[in-house]
Amino acid sequence: MTLAEAAARADELAQNGAAQELAALRGEWDDELEAAARSADFRERALAFRAIGLFRWRAKEELLRRGLDDGSPAARGSALLSVELLSREHPSTVNSVRPLLHKMLSDEDENAAVRRLAVLALKNGSAQRDTIGLLEGVAVDDAADADLRRAAGSVAQGLKRKAQEKR
Repeated sequence: MTLAEAAARADELAQNGAAQELAALRGEWDDELEAAARSADFRERALAFRAIGLFRWRAKEELLRRGLDDGSPAARGSALLSVELLSREHPSTVNSVRPLLHKMLSDEDENAAVRRLAVLALKNGSAQRDTIGLLEGVAVDDAADADLRRAAGSVAQGLKRKAQEKR
């Protein structure tokens, strides 16, 4: 079984609530995932960062932080997909990497797809004023592509609603 196959199996186990089997699979793949995340090949790193989310592996969130700073857009994108997945039930995942996501959106990342994924990850975080302001700025930025502007505007509105519901 490859890491990609193991990650797909882990996702299936997680969706079915098979916690014991998922924990056993994590134990089997711990060393391989760590090695892949440190590989010189960006494809292996991207696979490892994506696998963290599919394994629902919260203990590997520090590895995801490294993935968000990776030199490869594919690896950064995979790490963002995992952040988004892990944060669906626990906004702490997004909240812990919020400064990195803000940095990606503040034109630090030249890859438009990575910036869109950062926006999507922010939707699962807490509704903080600085995030909403940044997203609203991106939504009206003529230099940003249309898809990014649209996504930023939509997520900003969603976070505003979330903030109003908490009041």
